[in-house]
Amino acid sequence: MGELLKNRNILIMGARNKWSIAWGIAKAALDEGANLIFTYQGDREKDGVKELADLAGGAPLLQCDVSYDEQVEALFKNLKQEVGTLHGVVHAIAHAKKEDLQDSFVNTSRDGFLHAMNISAYSLVAVARMAKELMPGGGSILTLTYMGSEKVFPGYNVMGVAKAALEATVRYLASDLGPDGIRVNAISAGPVKTISSRVIKDFGTILDVVEQKAPLRRRTDLEDLGKAALFYLSDLSSGVTGEITHVDCGFNIMGI
Repeated sequence: MGELLKNRNILIMGARNKWSIAWGIAKAALDEGANLIFTYQGDREKDGVKELADLAGGAPLLQCDVSYDEQVEALFKNLKQEVGTLHGVVHAIAHAKKEDLQDSFVNTSRDGFLHAMNISAYSLVAVARMAKELMPGGGSILTLTYMGSEKVFPGYNVMGVAKAALEATVRYLASDLGPDGIRVNAISAGPVKTISSRVIKDFGTILDVVEQKAPLRRRTDLEDLGKAALFYLSDLSSGVTGEITHVDCGFNIMGI
């Protein structure tokens, strides 16, 4: 076991199962000595996240549905009692309605648009505002995005727009929280098979194209993402904030 994150309290938000990107990050953090705390949205997700918490040595498990301000506030009130201080937050939360990922973007409903923006982008603002109070000595907030924020990926639709908003949110939060020693960054992950990715139309085709065209000629895996997250959660990135880092085997640099 390494010591990059020894005795540091890291909150993991958005893990669902062992195939989640958030779990890849959590596992890497655990291997470097971090104390993990997991959140789950509701009863439907609780068992899956509890399994991960158990794998992490019986890490604390707290409920938080980020669509409700009172639940976000309650989470951080509980965290203050449980651990006192946070050193890092992993925000791996995003959601769009299935119908808005299956139809054309032009047919996105108003309700679906607001839903995706609320869960996928605004939730980072709500979480960062509360996390600030538990980071008196500074810390790191890390979120996840995807290249669909920059380029059109058919089927990614409203989620691409929400991720673009998320990336702008990272920059504005980095500016606001920098004086407090809190860094805010994002990893733009290459496509990974997760529960969420299954609802994206033709997702399998995207995976095949990445494997063929990415400079490293392979797909991104959870280990790649976990290693990159360690950089951001540790003091290795002490002078880095407001950045969006692609961890996609180089696919983002390719024109064709």
